[in-house]
Amino acid sequence: MTALHRSAGWLWGALACACASEPTAPPAAPPHAGVVIAPVKPCPPADPEAGPELPTVELRKQPIKVDDGYTVWGLGYLLRSRQHRSAVTGEPVTVLGYVVATNLSSAPACAVHETGQADPEDCSAPVPAFWLGDRPDAPRAESVKVMGFASNYAQIYDAIRQFDSGHPAHDAFWGQEIPNPLPAAGARVRVRGRFGPTFSLASSGGESDDTMGIVTFISMETLEPASELATLPGVTRSPQP
Repeated sequence: MTALHRSAGWLWGALACACASEPTAPPAAPPHAGVVIAPVKPCPPADPEAGPELPTVELRKQPIKVDDGYTVWGLGYLLRSRQHRSAVTGEPVTVLGYVVATNLSSAPACAVHETGQADPEDCSAPVPAFWLGDRPDAPRAESVKVMGFASNYAQIYDAIRQFDSGHPAHDAFWGQEIPNPLPAAGARVRVRGRFGPTFSLASSGGESDDTMGIVTFISMETLEPASELATLPGVTRSPQP
């Protein structure tokens, strides 16, 4: 009996014992056998109920368009497609969705004042913006940023006074009408604008998003209003009936 035969016999016996539910004493070796082989007990069939379950992958078919406009998901999908990107970046588009967040309520106090008054030199304020999602609770990562409806918070400050007195308001720098009502979280809106990976109207520099893109505002229609009117920190709304 060679060492190779003895090793093979030992390995086979070890593997067989791994599947056995309890040790089994080997039978008496026949005379002059030289190798003792333990009896093989068949492994039980696999139990489909046992062991950790594999994760279930849910595949959802997302619509690119709804009613007369694009969905937020559809805009982002087409932007990331080399073949279809020009369909949404060449001409203004219409997108329908819910306002999931704005940066109006977080405007720095130094930037909340009437027009004609300059911000302090050390005042750093972002461009007013809001985010659209396909559902009210959509995370920012699944939302598209909308910019360009107002150039700064002073323009919105004056617009609120105009709106509450029953008059429209225009942005003095960009020359367009500021939407009334202002974008507020929870509202369902239809936004028309120029879409692409960048926004460059701000004098402080451009902004980009290659994943979901940015909508440069042209107009907005409120389909379902928010529960409360949007405002700026420290500014109380008092609309006329």
